[in-house]
Amino acid sequence: MSSDAHTRPAVVIDNGTGYTKMGFAKNVNPTHVIPTCVAENAPASASKRRGAMDDLDFAIGDEAMALSGSRDVRWPIRHGQVENWEHMEKFWEASICRYLRCDPEDHYFLLTEPPLNPPENREYTAEIMFESFNAPGMYIGVQAVLALAASIASKKQSQYASALTGTVIDIGDGVTHVIPVSDGYVLGSSIKSVPLAGRDLTTFVQYLMRERGERVPPEDAMEVARKVKEDYCYVCKDVVKEFLQHERMPGEYVVQIHGVRGKTGDTWTADVGYERFLAPEVFFEPEIYSSDYITPLPELVHQAIASSPIDTRRNLYGNIVLSGGSTMFKGFGKRIKRDVKRLVDGRIAATTKGATFESKEVEVEVVTHNFQRTAVWFGGSVLASTPGFYSSCVTKAEYEEKGASVVRQNPVFRGI
Repeated sequence: MSSDAHTRPAVVIDNGTGYTKMGFAKNVNPTHVIPTCVAENAPASASKRRGAMDDLDFAIGDEAMALSGSRDVRWPIRHGQVENWEHMEKFWEASICRYLRCDPEDHYFLLTEPPLNPPENREYTAEIMFESFNAPGMYIGVQAVLALAASIASKKQSQYASALTGTVIDIGDGVTHVIPVSDGYVLGSSIKSVPLAGRDLTTFVQYLMRERGERVPPEDAMEVARKVKEDYCYVCKDVVKEFLQHERMPGEYVVQIHGVRGKTGDTWTADVGYERFLAPEVFFEPEIYSSDYITPLPELVHQAIASSPIDTRRNLYGNIVLSGGSTMFKGFGKRIKRDVKRLVDGRIAATTKGATFESKEVEVEVVTHNFQRTAVWFGGSVLASTPGFYSSCVTKAEYEEKGASVVRQNPVFRGI
């Protein structure tokens, strides 16, 4: 282990269900953003080379996706939680050695975790980092707190953000979380979560285009749907009015996309229509996509805050922070603010009806910023750049002295 590891920038890795962001502290953007997947070793019959290093015979990220036709591609994280630690260890190994090209013994690590992550998962993480990679120290940051730190560092914070207080709407590829945070502490009993997120929107876009008969090659359908979601979708104010606008002026709203079929080289053309606003509408009217989860996202936000301690609620409404790629749709923040405000005003009107006093208006503010897509990673980069980071990490010496249970609790950062 290097004696001056604390003088080098920490490695920041944010593992998500769909994508992993990795890089070094003090940077604004991650060095690599790759799918969180691992391609299994080739079948034994396909590689019987004596002396071959089987433990290195695997691929991750885009390289793994390219091998999906010949190898099994595994996704070690599901709905935000690690389900396969063997694959997760391989993914970290390749991330550190192949992508970041650094020696894990020379750097401290900041890793992220979802809210309500089981303590056992923290212990498994520490075991891999300290025993397999011999890291000098590590810190496991809660994604919601890091997203709040990112909003502060982006200089788009409200009056409440300096105390790490706010409600984080974190929408990733596999799960949506609404997490109230007060003074750096996650209010665990008030967290709301639904397994409806970015990947479901991609599937919905694919379904709508297929039902309309668009001639997208089947082998490219999912990738085309993902690009349509990211490049053309937006959040509308009123879905009925938006339908009427599309019917009256299709030339202004319908977009044509073109592509080339990989197998034959034939060109194809498809129209992008109603799915442009219907896909993000899933967050506000989920019954159009699923009958299992029918609570709109603004209602989840309202429920999460309303179930929090009463003295924190105004602050939580006043600093709603967006995090994750699926919050990047045009108009998303404005729609959340409008719908949450309506719910809050309705609740106040109902509780003060017939009363002789007037309730003070509750301010609702939704924070958007340029680092929204990688907010958790950027927040981790900011946190790992503070003077108190290295002293707050769990070191390998502490791990060897006290065991894996030493990582069950991290100190809360307050100097961001």
